[in-house]
Amino acid sequence: MADIFQKCYEFTRADDVKKSGLYPYFRPIEENEGPVVQIEGKKMIMAGSNNYLGLTAHPRVKEAAIRAIEKYGTGCSGSRYLTGTLDLHVELEKRMAKYFETEAVLLFSTGYQTAQGIIPTIVQKGEYIVSDKDNHACIVAANLMAKGAFAEFKRYKHNNMDDLEAVLKRIPKDKGILIVSDGVFSTTGEIVHLPRMVELAQEFGAKLLIDDAHSVGVIGKGGRGTGSHFGLMDKVDLTMGTFSKTFASLGGFVAGSERVLNYIKHHAPALIFSASPTPASVAAAMAALEILEEEPERVNNLIKNADYMRKGFKEMGYRIIEGQTGIVPVIIGEDTPTFIFWRKLFDAGVFTNAFISPGVPLGMAMLRTSYMTTHEKEHLDRILELFGEIGRELGIIK
Repeated sequence: MADIFQKCYEFTRADDVKKSGLYPYFRPIEENEGPVVQIEGKKMIMAGSNNYLGLTAHPRVKEAAIRAIEKYGTGCSGSRYLTGTLDLHVELEKRMAKYFETEAVLLFSTGYQTAQGIIPTIVQKGEYIVSDKDNHACIVAANLMAKGAFAEFKRYKHNNMDDLEAVLKRIPKDKGILIVSDGVFSTTGEIVHLPRMVELAQEFGAKLLIDDAHSVGVIGKGGRGTGSHFGLMDKVDLTMGTFSKTFASLGGFVAGSERVLNYIKHHAPALIFSASPTPASVAAAMAALEILEEEPERVNNLIKNADYMRKGFKEMGYRIIEGQTGIVPVIIGEDTPTFIFWRKLFDAGVFTNAFISPGVPLGMAMLRTSYMTTHEKEHLDRILELFGEIGRELGIIK
């Protein structure tokens, strides 16, 4: 008789890495001040967070969350559809719509859940999802949900608009199509080739959904994301994102036309059957949005910091993935040297993210570093100093 748990007992990869002392995941953070955190009783420079604008510890954001709890309590005890909508939710939706210059915005409880609320709801039996091969896991899961309900699911080569065109040409002309892509790809920091994608969407009558989780607050005018970066905000049909990065909170959103969002609101199980975002989360996100609007220079300083690091890594001889965002991936190569490098950085007081196969292709294991507007030059120089020392020690750079 087969035991469905057998695969769980046989999974030992994580245990093996733990025994070696190189395990980089699930490290509890004891104090979080933005660019400096405390882990295992030691202060560390955080070079792996998505807290791009450094707002998680901002006094206004924390105070807004506290005031919301005092007024509304800790939770909503229901879905948006029934008893879980607060005036706070409606206010944030209106403010976000104004910020994105769209007719409407709809909130979800998490960013991951947002994709599952949009894609299977919009793309139904006989209609087509056309998705970048390297899209975020939340999009992949949503695509598979739609496919399970008999939608058609096609992928194209990563950020390859010629392959996207080839896929679109094979779809019958009488079928509805939704093209889905990350705006900024979370692993590499690359930006989607949006101008060509918009041209193809118009040529083939497709609609366009862009996931701006790593774009909002990072690129575009005042941090308005990928569409703004290319001057094409009015050409993107739906923009989804999260509050867990730039907006220093938890939750997700989609921006677009009122009629489309109204349909999602009344048909998406991910919204109808899930508890609504907590008062503290919504209030924190709203305060973060206000700060972003008042202090757009935070976006410029973030990119200035990331560009400084890109230049520094390249001057030392590292292979990086070029970009214009807050993400700077440093290619190490194989999995084990990446774990060793991560551990040496950790012991020296710098936290990065180790990305290994199968999350990245073989030979492309990397330390994905990411930066905040609140990193000081002394933080950045210390990170570069350690990458120099450890890289030479391990023979990764000369």
